[in-house]
Amino acid sequence: MDTLFNTKFEGEPASHSQPGVQLKSSTYDLHESNVHLKLTIVSTVGFGDQINKEDSYKPIVEFIDAQFEAYLQEELKIRRVLHSYHDSRIHACLYFIAPSGHSLKSLDLVTMKKLDSKVDIIPIIAKSDAISKSELTKFKIKITSELVSNGVQIYQFPTDDESVAEINGTMNAHLPFAVIGSTEEVKIGNKMMKARQYPWGTVQVENEAHCDFVKLREMLIRVNMEDLREQTHTRHYELYRRCKLEEMGFKDTDPDNKPFSLQETYEAKRNEFLGELQKKEEEMRQMFVQRVKEKEAELKEAEKELHEKFDRLKKLHQDEKKKLEDKKKSLDDEVNAFKQRKTAAELLQSQAQQAGGSQTLKREKERKKFCK
Repeated sequence: MDTLFNTKFEGEPASHSQPGVQLKSSTYDLHESNVHLKLTIVSTVGFGDQINKEDSYKPIVEFIDAQFEAYLQEELKIRRVLHSYHDSRIHACLYFIAPSGHSLKSLDLVTMKKLDSKVDIIPIIAKSDAISKSELTKFKIKITSELVSNGVQIYQFPTDDESVAEINGTMNAHLPFAVIGSTEEVKIGNKMMKARQYPWGTVQVENEAHCDFVKLREMLIRVNMEDLREQTHTRHYELYRRCKLEEMGFKDTDPDNKPFSLQETYEAKRNEFLGELQKKEEEMRQMFVQRVKEKEAELKEAEKELHEKFDRLKKLHQDEKKKLEDKKKSLDDEVNAFKQRKTAAELLQSQAQQAGGSQTLKREKERKKFCK
């Protein structure tokens, strides 16, 4: 991307140990002479680095759909400001293919198949200087054959406009483009050119005999940029919009293939929604009544158990009270008997003391009489 736009973009290299695929989006304002370009670059960090690559495409698809959804929500507003709205939809996908010289990976085929209805795919063989020219030609043919046999639709440069029909037709035959990137400038002859230097020689980025970088830049930026945006809007976004509105119940025709107005669709959906709402309210009411009945039954059962427990406790209390009263009566009887025995004993003791006193007095009298 730095080579393509002749700019040093921000960003740090990501490691290959990401737990999943992460999409990082960065927007830049580029100026060249009187040309102003607002460019958004989205990089798929960690794509293809996981052991299980089954769901690697899903974050990419979800991100593209999220941009379509944001545009659709803006379009459905009563007061739209699409003229000043920042269009974040993805207009081109540069899909880099490893220069293996063999065949496409299963991950590449699956991902491109999932993306071809959502974005304009431009396949690119990366680091094409790692493969010989003869192998590169065979590799391009094999890639094209595999894409066709698997039904993957890549972006074709338009040939309906006479002014660009010839060049676009020629460039379509060169797909996928084999490119090399470099920000290092090397002096070749009397000119400074972007190139990659190796022990065996120098590969010039902008030399069409060395790679297809110039073709890619010409087709992507100078010739077909507007067509890419138009394809995104008229094809991919319209497909997403149609599917989304059909999910919401909006249709162009009724079952008899007659025109179906938006007002009628709205009224039908509103009536359907109110019917479902009423049905849910009735279900909730019946459920509430059922729950109340169940709760009342539970409360009655609990009340019955409490009454039975109260009766058991009451009977137990009465039995305990009767036992205590019987025990108290027995104790009272014992106390009374003890008091009677105590009174009798005290009386006997008193009588015995009186009798003893009389005998003592009599002995004293007899003693005194005897002494005289």
